[in-house]
Amino acid sequence: MIEMDIFAESVWLPNGASWRHFTHPKYAQFSDLLYPILASLVILGVRGVVEQRIFRPWGRRWGLSDNQPQDSSLVQWVQKKMTGRRLDQLDKFCETGWRWIAYLCLHILGISIMMRKPWLWKDNYIWFGYPHEHHIDVEIWWYYMIELSFYWSLFFSQFVDVKRKDFVEMFLHHVATISLMVLSWTCHLQRVGSLVLFIHDFSDHWLELAKLGRYANKQMLCDCAFVMFCTVWIVTRVVIYPTWIVYTTTVQAAQFLEIFPMYYVFNFLLTGLLLLHLFWTYYILKAAYKVLIYEDDVSDNRSDSEDSDKED
Repeated sequence: MIEMDIFAESVWLPNGASWRHFTHPKYAQFSDLLYPILASLVILGVRGVVEQRIFRPWGRRWGLSDNQPQDSSLVQWVQKKMTGRRLDQLDKFCETGWRWIAYLCLHILGISIMMRKPWLWKDNYIWFGYPHEHHIDVEIWWYYMIELSFYWSLFFSQFVDVKRKDFVEMFLHHVATISLMVLSWTCHLQRVGSLVLFIHDFSDHWLELAKLGRYANKQMLCDCAFVMFCTVWIVTRVVIYPTWIVYTTTVQAAQFLEIFPMYYVFNFLLTGLLLLHLFWTYYILKAAYKVLIYEDDVSDNRSDSEDSDKED
């Protein structure tokens, strides 16, 4: 039966490896993937508190007005999200502020963990000893759990957040990212998976900071953050990601392991992410060109429908 073959060891693991070998706690356990789904609900609650108690007062001090009372509660925030009521400028500022602080914290977490990992510095360590010697250490366990929890929260909240022009692309991005993390965890490819997370966390907080500056009419902050975002995005997503991550998974990996079916799926998802990067790079460069040629305000065309005529 085809249904049974999908779960066969030969599909998910290289030749000679068995599920029984990975039941020891020193390896990544599939059952642990339930924790991020539950934790994502906690993150959504934390998000509500951060938006209401930190960024809403901050936005008001910066002159942004809204249609909520000063003492609006977390319950009112949830109701506004769930009922799909139109979001004002301060709502967008708060939503962006949450993503900025979340991405920044993830970036700092990634640096603090990955700088000590040998596979960050030498490619051979990415694959050497796979899969039997690829134990899951405590730091990488937490790195995966926190990142996956956050991306599950983004996946759930995207249906009630500010609708963007690239909603479909962002939906596919979240699906691809979660699938990559789940697949790399299940197939014990967490070393290359952690590198993908590490590379991706470099640029996002700069974009959210630029949007904060734009919503608050802090043009200098907006422009400087957008320049940093463009630079870091190009370097990490368009240069380093394909020439290092995609290269090592498609070329170098064959020297260390026997390719198995799910590994092809893993590489397909990595390539899909690269295509999304190139798609968004077009809109990012388009925004930068508009600023340089027409001296217009900075705007990120890849996801800027929150300022479109339909909403404003």
